[in-house]
Amino acid sequence: AIGALKGPLHGGANEQVMKMLTEIGSVDNVEPVIKQKLANKEKIMGFGHRVYQQGDPRAKHLREMSQKLTELRGESKWYDMSVKIEELVTSAKPLPPNVDFYSASVYHSLNIEHDLFTPIFAVSRASGWLAHILEQYSNNRLIRPRAEYIGPGMQTYVPVEER
Repeated sequence: AIGALKGPLHGGANEQVMKMLTEIGSVDNVEPVIKQKLANKEKIMGFGHRVYQQGDPRAKHLREMSQKLTELRGESKWYDMSVKIEELVTSAKPLPPNVDFYSASVYHSLNIEHDLFTPIFAVSRASGWLAHILEQYSNNRLIRPRAEYIGPGMQTYVPVEER
């Protein structure tokens, strides 16, 4: 799973989004740069998702976080540029933003070094990956993420100290 995050198209996309935002520099530069990229058929990172074809539900929450954090840091230009890019790209292509698009300005606003974006992304998924490994070991069967859940439902949460 970690190996799958290598490269600019998966896992490194939020780093590439931040690089693009930095290169654009200001809201005034967004339209000419993005229109040129679209005309040249260049890939604009942070749009589209293989599974979430109607829109990545995580992106909505990260967009809100981006707005709040960039405002709090006095760097609203990152959010404003992102919104403008989203408007231009989605009006030209049926590709909504994915989790990487707004996570770039969120991570940047949290003072996370850009080359650490992918490791942060990976660490947040490590517990899920480990759960899959343990499930696979328990019955020697590959776990398919799109499999239908058949475990117990409607359980109530019991605090750790009461278990």
